[in-house]
Amino acid sequence: MVSLARRTAAALLLGFLALLPPQPAGAANFTPEQRKEFEGIIHDYLVKNPEVLLDALQAAEDKIKTDTRDKAANALVSRKREIMEDPESPVSGNPQGDVSMVEFFDYRCPYCKQVEPALETLLSEDRQVRLIYKELPVLGPDSTVAARAALAARKQGKYEQFHRALMTMKGQINEGVVVKVAGSVGIDTDRLKKDMSAPEIDRAIKANMELAQALDIRGTPAFIIGNDIIPGAMELSTMKDMVEEARKKR
Repeated sequence: MVSLARRTAAALLLGFLALLPPQPAGAANFTPEQRKEFEGIIHDYLVKNPEVLLDALQAAEDKIKTDTRDKAANALVSRKREIMEDPESPVSGNPQGDVSMVEFFDYRCPYCKQVEPALETLLSEDRQVRLIYKELPVLGPDSTVAARAALAARKQGKYEQFHRALMTMKGQINEGVVVKVAGSVGIDTDRLKKDMSAPEIDRAIKANMELAQALDIRGTPAFIIGNDIIPGAMELSTMKDMVEEARKKR
C-alpha cells in the first residue's frame, strides 16, 4: 500500500508541475529523467521541511471534515421528510408533539442500552416530545434479526413493548433470545417469524442504512434533535437542554 506521505508528495509534485508555464504546442513532454529530477527536488524539500507535509495533511483532514459536515447538514434539510415523516419508522411519545427527536440504534449496542433509561425518563417528563425510532443494525446478523423482529412486532401492535424488553434485557441477543422475548410480551411468534420476511421490512432497514450514510452517522446510538446530529450516548440533562433549544427555534 502506498503511504499517505508518498501520496501527498505526489500530489504536491503534480501541483508544482501545474504551476510551470505551459509548453508550446508540439513541444515534447517532460522526459522521465526530468520528472525524476522534479520528484527528487520535492522529496529533498519535504525531508528538510517536514512541517510542510504535516500542514498539508492537517489541511486535507480539515477539508474532509468540513465537506462531510456540510454534506450531512444538507442531507438533514433535503431529506427532512424521510427523517421525520417516514411511515415505516415507529414513533413513541406524543405523535403530535412540538419537538421531534430521532434515534438511530442497534439492539446489541451497549451504549444504546445505556441511554434507554434517559429516553424513557424524557418521554415521561416531557409530554410534548415525539421520538422516532430508526433501526440501524450495524453490529452483525443477530442485530439484523432483532431489528426485523421489532419492525414485524409493529404488525401486532407490540413494537414499544418488544423494543423496551430488548433494550432492558441483560446478556447476548440472538435469534433464540429474540423469539423468547417476543413471546414474553404477548407476541404471536409464529406470525412474527412470517412477518419478519415482509418486503417492507427489507425496505425500511435499507432506507435507514442509506439515510445514516447520508447523514454521516457511523455508529449507534445517534440522535437528531432540531437541526443537530448528535453521535453517541447523551445524559438526560443534555437531552432536555437540546429539546428546549429546538423548541425555542420552532
